Amino acid sequence: MKQALFIVGARGAGKTTIGKLLAEALSYQFVDTDESIQTSSGMTIADLVEQHGWEYFRKLESQILKTVSQNECLISTGGGMVLSQENRHYMQQHGIVIYLQAPAAVLIKRLSLNPENSQRPSLTGKSIIEEIEGILADREPLYCECADFIVDASLATEDIVSSVKSYFLNQRNKSI
Repeated sequence: MKQALFIVGARGAGKTTIGKLLAEALSYQFVDTDESIQTSSGMTIADLVEQHGWEYFRKLESQILKTVSQNECLISTGGGMVLSQENRHYMQQHGIVIYLQAPAAVLIKRLSLNPENSQRPSLTGKSIIEEIEGILADREPLYCECADFIVDASLATEDIVSSVKSYFLNQRNKSI
C-alpha cells in the first residue's frame, strides 16, 4: 500500500530540494505546504504573518497539511509544522515522517547563502545565528518525536535521497 511521505526539519535543512528529488524517484506528487499557503492566500508568508500574525499562519498551516495529504504524495512541511501536537499526530497517522536533521552551523551557512527574507520572516527578531540556534533547540525534540526516520541533512543530496528512498521502500514492503 502506498502512503504519504512527510518531510520535516528546520529552515535550510533541504526539505524542498530533497522532497522534489525524492518525489520524482518514487513517482509521487510533490507538495510544499509553504507554497500551498502562499498560493491559496495569494500572499507571501511574510505578508500573511505581518497582517494576521503567527497564530493565524499556524492555523492555516494545519488546514493546508490536511488538505494536501494523500496517498502517493510527498509533503515538504514548513519548519514550524511540528509545533502543533495535532500536526505531529496527523503526520504519524497518515504516512511516514522523515526528519532532515542538520546542525545549526549547516543551517546558518545555507540560509546565509540563500536568504529568502520575504518568504521566511524572522520568528524572533534576533540575528540569524541566534534565531536558528534557539529555534533548533526548541524544535529538535518535536522533530525527533514524530520522525519515523532521521537522516543527516548535511550529507550530499544524492546520499540523502538514496537513504530515504531505501528506508521508505523497505517500510512499504513490510506493510504489504
